[in-house]
Amino acid sequence: MFVASRGPVFAGAVGGTLGGKAIAKEPRMAASLLRLHFHDCFVQGCGASILLDDSAKIAIEKRSGPNNNSIRGFEVIDEIMAKLEQTCSHTVSCADIFALSVRGSAILVRNPEA
Repeated sequence: MFVASRGPVFAGAVGGTLGGKAIAKEPRMAASLLRLHFHDCFVQGCGASILLDDSAKIAIEKRSGPNNNSIRGFEVIDEIMAKLEQTCSHTVSCADIFALSVRGSAILVRNPEA
């Protein structure tokens, strides 16, 4: 159901942000997003927890010692999620947006016309 009704919106948000901005400006961003996804999945599964910001009570993995100044691409995923939230809020999980964005970046690096 999602693919039929919202697939083009999702593809536009991902493709426009990745192809039009992030990867066009910095081709290494695809590798950075893949690395970011690896770090998200490494410990307890691919839940997009690495995208969470610190709170007053919990220091999260985004800025933890091993990851601080080591991983990048948060702003790219945040921009894609913001675009999707405007057009189809609460339709796709953050983890799915994250995974499909990383997939899209790999495709764009291999075939920029995709």
